[in-house]
Amino acid sequence: MSLTVWLLLVALCASGGYGEEEKEAPRSGHVSVVIVGGTGDLARKYLWQGFFQLYVDQVSGGNTFSFYGAGLSPAEKATPVLFEILKAVTCSKDVSQDRCAILKDQFLRLSQYRQLKTLEDYQELAKHIEQQLQQEGMTEAGRLFYLSVPAFAYAGAAEKINSSCRPTGGPWLRVVLEKPFGHDYRSAQVLATELLSALKDEEMYRIDHYLGKQVVSKILPFRIENRKFLDPIWNRHHIERIEIVLKETLDVKGRIAFYDEYGVIRDVLQNHLTEVMTLLTMELPVNVSNSGEVLRNKLEVLHSMLPLGKNQAVIGQYQTYKTEVQQELNKTKEHVTLTPTFAAVLAHIDKAQYEDVPVLLISGKMLDERVGYARVVFKNDVFCLQSQNDDRCKPKQIVFYFGHGCLKYPAVLVSKNLFKPLIVGEWKEVTEHKDISVLGLQISDYYIQTPTTEKEAYTELISHIFAGQKNNFISTENLLASWEVWTPLLSSLKGSFPRIYPGGADNGGMLDVHLRGKEIHYNSEVVIISPDQTGGTSASNFQVMQGKFRSAEMVSAWTEELVERLAADMQEAAEKAVQENGVFHLALSGGSSPLALFHRLVLHHFSFPWRDTHIWMVDERCVPPTEVESNFYNMHKHLLHYVKIPYYNIHPMPVQLNQRLCVEEDGGAQLYEKEIKKLVNGSSFHFVLLGVGYDGHTASLFPGGKLNELGEGLVALTESPVKPHQRMSLTFSAINRARSIAVLVMGKGKHELVTQLSRVQENLEKYPVTGVKPANGRLVWYIDYDALLG
Repeated sequence: MSLTVWLLLVALCASGGYGEEEKEAPRSGHVSVVIVGGTGDLARKYLWQGFFQLYVDQVSGGNTFSFYGAGLSPAEKATPVLFEILKAVTCSKDVSQDRCAILKDQFLRLSQYRQLKTLEDYQELAKHIEQQLQQEGMTEAGRLFYLSVPAFAYAGAAEKINSSCRPTGGPWLRVVLEKPFGHDYRSAQVLATELLSALKDEEMYRIDHYLGKQVVSKILPFRIENRKFLDPIWNRHHIERIEIVLKETLDVKGRIAFYDEYGVIRDVLQNHLTEVMTLLTMELPVNVSNSGEVLRNKLEVLHSMLPLGKNQAVIGQYQTYKTEVQQELNKTKEHVTLTPTFAAVLAHIDKAQYEDVPVLLISGKMLDERVGYARVVFKNDVFCLQSQNDDRCKPKQIVFYFGHGCLKYPAVLVSKNLFKPLIVGEWKEVTEHKDISVLGLQISDYYIQTPTTEKEAYTELISHIFAGQKNNFISTENLLASWEVWTPLLSSLKGSFPRIYPGGADNGGMLDVHLRGKEIHYNSEVVIISPDQTGGTSASNFQVMQGKFRSAEMVSAWTEELVERLAADMQEAAEKAVQENGVFHLALSGGSSPLALFHRLVLHHFSFPWRDTHIWMVDERCVPPTEVESNFYNMHKHLLHYVKIPYYNIHPMPVQLNQRLCVEEDGGAQLYEKEIKKLVNGSSFHFVLLGVGYDGHTASLFPGGKLNELGEGLVALTESPVKPHQRMSLTFSAINRARSIAVLVMGKGKHELVTQLSRVQENLEKYPVTGVKPANGRLVWYIDYDALLG
């Protein structure tokens, strides 16, 4: 793991992480609510109504409020817009008309618009709040900032809040953030680092409105309330599959600028559906109100997910999307977009409880109905030869029905052939219903419960924010763990053509899928789009290309195909070595480059001769092997954990001896060299996998590292220009004895380096990778098109 992530985790620990419960807000006091983006679409539709409901609920509880709609527009222009929005708020049915009129009048008088554009504007707001508190003799309870603005504005707003609007002393500060929280793992990491420089993790409330839906927030309590029935059957022996589905009938007109950058996986699956999955599969907390325990248990699920690659997803795009993109983004008719508007992903959780239980996450636009649900389907081993209508033969399932669809209301449905669930809290049983079918069962075949009063998701979450309850919000660590799961899949799908579907009922069975082991595919093999339809000259039409690079062999392709080829070449080398020698010695480098390869090997190369393979390390950071920065830690997490390799065939570098890290006198490098000479015939590895850093380093052999002085030794301690500085590495003497060396180079960021390497001769001081020259072996450069072509 990178230095940035390590610093991020240190910052999390320093701020208390998510393990500590935030202290409760004072029971009475003044609360200043600031909605930045207060006249925008989200604020108009949901936020002001939610804060009005908060005011109604809290006004008699001793709290006083000020509400500020804020934005970039000057006050004279935005104030009339704001008050038109505020006049439209409504009271719940249990509030009388007269009382509602009074409350709305008070709410409007407590509200005002403020321009928040510059640091001076934020300072003026803080000054105004302080003066109001002083003049009216009020005790401050806290300040709540809701950032309903684009994600690129978060860091700047957070910094201004921190430097000028942070309350002093006891009052709390809460800052609410809307998704997207990044575009991939790296961007989420950068954003998190920027935010943590201004705010503590417990002060940030990353909102996912799905967690405010009443049925979603009921999942954990339902599992706990009915654990007497569920504990015996909530496992792989009884669960056939889990489905989490969000279907929408609308297109994305008006949102194209955002949507074409993100697509359905980033927009829905990485967040909404992943959160629901963790609620369904996490270990039940001892205390459901303890946000630290809940978030830790969710994190455990994310860390237990098997890697997602291209064969765990199918994607689609509705037919008119391309035209909408051309119109809204002012593109030519030749412009092609590969952004998916539909995706079905097959996930698996590597825990004994859910081993081999498929988890389907599916969402799309322009489908046949608007509905969202999570369904747990149980195995049924009863076969009724003649009485098919017998309850014993009907599907056994629990459905968490988020709303809409044929049922029209949110509900939890339990098929009557399972058990009768308990009704707890603000929920009621539904006994009268229309004659409809829900997911293969007549409505009469279910026990049904629904909330006594339907509440809007944002209203629910706003009340939780006010109370300081963080269960239904996303912590920094959980966010990064989610992106760590989804980013490899997104990378593997880059350049993939989505299946084109007409939309609505006309889709028919085009988007139906079938599962084959741990892979998912479309049920029909209809080809809807071909390269010819895209103009025929796109680089996406290239397959695997072979050539020469630095006088050595080169294989180039798009990332997914490149990794597929490298994995196949590695297995071929392994099988040949085992056939000839009975053993395969494989040396793997650290860093991020090999991760996609590890995922490919885990998911597709089931016949790889792991039992006869010895795994060696090309290099290691001088940190304990249990630390996330350790190359061995990441190798174990992404590869060794999933393959059946004898533990005595795994050879981590001995960087920690005598409770010290990489001390010359401990002789760690000499010990590793001795082990290589003992087990590897002629100290010649069968296959060495290397990467290349942006600075031209390979293994842990860095520019300016006096590499010529390493001599004939096979292993050496080296110095890195970035932390952790101390490293242990194979030398060129060891690397160049290998029978096969693969150098993997991926990403547009490496294009300039590839260009330079194509022009220079051997130059160890500046470009250490130029020292890779196998004495009697074969060198192959594996370079993806992004690195090769830019």
